[in-house]
Amino acid sequence: MDITQNYFEFLALPVTYQLDLQSLSERSRELQKTLHPDRFSHLSDLERRLSVQYTAYLNEAVTTLKNPLTRAQYLLKLEGIDTFSESQVHLEPMFLMQQMELREGLEVVRDAADPEAELLALQATVDSEMNSLRSQFDSFYRQSTPTSLEAAAVCVRKMQFIDKLGREIEALEDQLFDD
Repeated sequence: MDITQNYFEFLALPVTYQLDLQSLSERSRELQKTLHPDRFSHLSDLERRLSVQYTAYLNEAVTTLKNPLTRAQYLLKLEGIDTFSESQVHLEPMFLMQQMELREGLEVVRDAADPEAELLALQATVDSEMNSLRSQFDSFYRQSTPTSLEAAAVCVRKMQFIDKLGREIEALEDQLFDD
């Protein structure tokens, strides 16, 4: 085991956005069995600490790769592109206007005649937009040119907006219907 490897190498998986989640899960379980700290309880302190480090790295890798947004961010990070810095966000006005309209729609859900239907419609829009962005990201990422990777980074930045809106929809749904 080598925690200097990237997550894909560590898990012996192909470096790709279209990751087979079943393979990720199977490989994760195999490594968890191998790396579990209980298996190292009879060994030296150093070996036990390494086991804990490997297990933590494995958990971080699985969490990152399982989620399509964080997987995309990680793939770009491997290419040297930072999508975490807010100072680099430059999105077209039409996209930002769409986001404002969606947020306005979310704000009026509480007062709607049928809040559940409004939330379902908003969620369907968010899901559709996210699926489109994931597909675009994958296409740009596979091209692997400087221009296409920057376009992939724009997709990720948009995905961050959409993901946040999706979480806000879920939170409002919990507030309204889980009483």
